[in-house]
Amino acid sequence: MSHESGPAMPTGWAETESLLALREMIAVSERINRVVARRAQLGESELVTLSHLSREQIGPAEVARRLDVSTAAATGIVDRLVARGHVERRPHAGDRRRTELVITESGRGEVVAHLLPMFVALDRLDRSFSPEEREVVARYLRGVTGAYQAVLAEGSERPTV
Repeated sequence: MSHESGPAMPTGWAETESLLALREMIAVSERINRVVARRAQLGESELVTLSHLSREQIGPAEVARRLDVSTAAATGIVDRLVARGHVERRPHAGDRRRTELVITESGRGEVVAHLLPMFVALDRLDRSFSPEEREVVARYLRGVTGAYQAVLAEGSERPTV
């Protein structure tokens, strides 16, 4: 009995223990936003927007770009977050025609409350490595990020099989 499992894997590629662990981590991380959003009674796009705003102030157009949605959809996401008191709209400091979005304490608390146990566990894990081990892990993760970015890049070439 023949079973088709999709496209053939490229020559020279092997499922090492580290790649299997990475695939498992990716599978689990894909569920995080959905589960946390449900617990926080938010949409996934709203949670992702709060996550971006917890790191930096951006405007509605940048929300649309990062979420890969229309500006109208981004406006709806922002409207819902503003209505819940998680985000405030403010005039851009350098260009009064633009709007900046600022996460409120309520919005920051919503994200942190659900993710803090994970952050603490990750910090504990990170501290368990020597500086040299952390360098290797960081190099690996930057490489993973680069591989992801190559897929996202416009016009990226597909490897030949």
